[in-house]
Amino acid sequence: MGDSKKYIIEVEKAKEGSGGRPSIGPVYRSLFAKDGFPAPIPGMESCWDIFRVAVEKYPNNPMLGHREIVNGKAGKYVWQTYKEVYDLVTKIGNAIRSCGVDEGGKCGIYGANCAEWIISMEACNAHGLYCVPLYDTLGAGAVEFIICHSEVSIAFVEEKKIPELLKTFPNAAKYLKTIVSFGKITPQQKEQVENCGLVMYSWDEFLQLGEKKQVDLPVKKKSDICTIMYTSGTTGDPKGVMISNESIVTLVAGVKHLLQSVNEELTVKDVYLSYLPLAHIFDRVIEEFFISQGAAIGFWRGDVKLLLEDIGELKPTIFCAVPRVLERIYLGLNQKISSGSLLKKTLFNFAYSYKFHNLRKGLKHEEASPISDKFVFDKVKQAFGGRVRLILSGAAPLSAHIESFLRVVACCHVLQGYGLTETCAGTFVSLPHEISMIGTVGPPVPNVDVCLESVPEMGYDALSSTPRGEICVRGKTLFSGYYKREDLTKEVLVDGWFHTGDIGEWQPNGSLKIIDRKKNIFKLSQGEYVAVENLENIFSLVSAIDSIWVYGNSFESFLVAVVNPNKDSLERWAADNGVDGDFNSLCENPKAKEYILGELTKIGKEKKLKGFELIKAVHLDPIPFDMERDLLTPTYKRKRPQLLKYYQNVIDNLYKGANKPSS
Repeated sequence: MGDSKKYIIEVEKAKEGSGGRPSIGPVYRSLFAKDGFPAPIPGMESCWDIFRVAVEKYPNNPMLGHREIVNGKAGKYVWQTYKEVYDLVTKIGNAIRSCGVDEGGKCGIYGANCAEWIISMEACNAHGLYCVPLYDTLGAGAVEFIICHSEVSIAFVEEKKIPELLKTFPNAAKYLKTIVSFGKITPQQKEQVENCGLVMYSWDEFLQLGEKKQVDLPVKKKSDICTIMYTSGTTGDPKGVMISNESIVTLVAGVKHLLQSVNEELTVKDVYLSYLPLAHIFDRVIEEFFISQGAAIGFWRGDVKLLLEDIGELKPTIFCAVPRVLERIYLGLNQKISSGSLLKKTLFNFAYSYKFHNLRKGLKHEEASPISDKFVFDKVKQAFGGRVRLILSGAAPLSAHIESFLRVVACCHVLQGYGLTETCAGTFVSLPHEISMIGTVGPPVPNVDVCLESVPEMGYDALSSTPRGEICVRGKTLFSGYYKREDLTKEVLVDGWFHTGDIGEWQPNGSLKIIDRKKNIFKLSQGEYVAVENLENIFSLVSAIDSIWVYGNSFESFLVAVVNPNKDSLERWAADNGVDGDFNSLCENPKAKEYILGELTKIGKEKKLKGFELIKAVHLDPIPFDMERDLLTPTYKRKRPQLLKYYQNVIDNLYKGANKPSS
């Protein structure tokens, strides 16, 4: 990378591979850690300290808010202060201990984000319990698996999830002894639970139980586990990722230092919309950080169709999203623009080009085109509530064209981050005012070391002039291992380095681009290796498709794919080409398949793909890949074994019907 790496510093030299080990590139850390990693925040040894210190500093600040329902309609946000939440946490903690759950016990939390979720979590933090989020998006049987595997003895559950929890009986009843509803319970539910030898409480009953008790809090250490988060992985049973107090406390200190370094520090006036699942590390650590700063967290109503309305009422200042949410917003805005008058479209396109040009010249977003911001892009700003100053995308890759679009029209910073549950979420994040970082995940956060390890079988060399390889991370934010799975822990944690399984490429400015996935590689019958994730990223650039799954195996010489076409694009093509039929019948039409195949081939040739990397046959599915059919993980990664099982007949027919080229 020469001397142009602007935002990272080298802390260790590269090492050539020896004894069958791959070579390792130089070890880098953030430029903002040039004087060493940020020191721990004084007095913060555990997640409980994060909350306790915030209550001492900001007792009367609004902490948790929800929309009041008046005559069946959602009204304004009503708030509980830090002190009010602390008092509830104390009662819930006392009640948990009175049920015989001691330090080190496992407490499940199951349901949508709400104040009760956070209160239950803080009660776990207070009493040294392992908080174990339960969630059914991991697939059928996942809740039962997690309860039994982690030996959850008490579970807090959203009212409407109680029937799902009861489906885990009788197996889960071997471990589960107490169930607490976030709201009410029915006499039938109470009876069913008691028949299995368990006790069940409504939220108010449990609070009353805690009023009569007073339990001393145990001393908590940095090394104590505060949560076991189960991740889906793309194969096999969910894995329980053990995260210590130190991991979260270290991350909070690092994020604080990073935001200070780029003049974007959080204040008590900041407001966050909590809608991404608290069961995932991304939202959990963001909310811990907001709590550490005495800021406010408002909860959505749990319906994606009402999300924009909740945003409009709450007016958040920081908005976090997964790419799927930002894609929806992007498509909605584009539809509005394309349905406008020719004058409006022309004005928008001119304003967009002018501002983007100025951003590329190095102007800050607020200086690039204030007139465009005021008269052309203000509606977009208002769609986010009018006060958002920072949009953060994480959990999966955000398409470069969507990131570029939002950086221009949202009138705020749009940053893309990267991390895993095992790295306690934030490991890389792009920086404000750096338009050259579009399509990358930015440099490392200032509390980790990072290096790339060569992957020779995929042609990735960490020592080449453009370094590419498996991303490896070292630092105190790393997880403490997989619960009851030392074998899997040893596979990924080697000499203090966590091997992510993702392939990265260092950019000249010190940001990192995710380009592939190490395990998603297979060999075709002619002996050629195919890095399938990289191909999917390229084919996804076709505007006529929403999603693609590419398949091949070592018995075949070419690739096939299942595609979710973009409904508007396909219907527009059909109208232009005199092809009749609704969306479903268009997906069956050979001419439509030929059109999509042509578009895929065109982009493949543009990107200089080799012949064997092009798609030879496609199946068009009008129904998007989803979690309901177990085809995607909760972070929208493709579950390849499950996709193959689901589409096996389709794949067989594609290979039978295709005119096979000679190997």
